[in-house]
Amino acid sequence: MNPDFRNIALVGKHHDLATGGAVEATREVVESIGDFLQSLGCHVALEASTARLCGCSRFAAWTVADIGEQADLCVVAGGDGTMLGIGRQLARYGTPLIGVNQGRLGFITDIALDQYREVLPAMLQGAYEEDLRSLIQGHVIRDGQCVFDTLVMNDVVVNRGAGTGLVEMRVEIDGHFVANHRADGIIVATPTGSTAYALSAGGSLLHPLAPAIILAPIAPHALSNRPIVLPDSAEIAIEIVAGRDASASFDIQYLPSLRHGDRIVVRRSQARVRFLHPRGWNYFDTLRNKLHWNEGG
Repeated sequence: MNPDFRNIALVGKHHDLATGGAVEATREVVESIGDFLQSLGCHVALEASTARLCGCSRFAAWTVADIGEQADLCVVAGGDGTMLGIGRQLARYGTPLIGVNQGRLGFITDIALDQYREVLPAMLQGAYEEDLRSLIQGHVIRDGQCVFDTLVMNDVVVNRGAGTGLVEMRVEIDGHFVANHRADGIIVATPTGSTAYALSAGGSLLHPLAPAIILAPIAPHALSNRPIVLPDSAEIAIEIVAGRDASASFDIQYLPSLRHGDRIVVRRSQARVRFLHPRGWNYFDTLRNKLHWNEGG
């Protein structure tokens, strides 16, 4: 076994468990993967929330900080949402992550659940492709004070309220006024997030290595307000001008009840997430498989 991967942390789909999801299925998956990794000579610890919510006491329980400081590798058994949640938290530690797909699409959790026994041993021996993903930092400024601050892997999304009215947003890039957008909302997406909500809003696909950010309005009132690709050195500021009950999401984190005058400021982070993929992995293969290119006709 590669001595670089002796201590391995395991994360399961605990966001499903918190809402009454399939506890037994998650426990079965993490215990099966954990037992398999132990059979390969690895020391295995379970992420603390996963251990608590699925009631698994077979392995040591580590906090995210413990994982960042002690784990050589983190294996994530879940969907892309699970990977987003743990990935942004471990980015500052440089901990590499491997994704076993227990979700649906699996753009960043790319090992099929029924194939991990065949795939993981070679990866643990060093047969893998490393994939570094950029992050953005999202802030909410209210009355001159920062009231929210987090790392984001996929996207920052400003949404209108539950009513029928649009939200009006003043957009600035590097301090320069761009436009007032009246729309259902607006998306600021990383290259990783370009295959998520931004794609549904008409945004371009961005290669993970592209130093760029997408700014995409959601159902804009003016049809000439189109998505734009910006350099990732840009600072984007979105100010709430009008509209009731606007909210913002930062990946899977949610901030309700934005006020008029609140500014959502987004800039590139120096932190990056380290994904490991099986040897031979290619981003274009992922796009072709997940978006069903070359099918039919």
